[in-house]
Amino acid sequence: MKSNEQPRKASFLASMKAVFWSFFGVRKRKDYEHDAANLNPFHVILAALLGVAIFIGVLLFVVKLAVAQ
Repeated sequence: MKSNEQPRKASFLASMKAVFWSFFGVRKRKDYEHDAANLNPFHVILAALLGVAIFIGVLLFVVKLAVAQ
């Protein structure tokens, strides 16, 4: 890391929030720019994978409920 670079300070929860709103496509440009500057890319990837897993799990649960009836 270069001496003039600042460490990214956003938490994993902030990454989850950003990914959640991105799934819906309702991000303000100002928020996007702030997130791009502060979020840890590893946290964003991990949050996206977790969000996709939760989404698939909910879909499977709903399908099982619908088919069981």
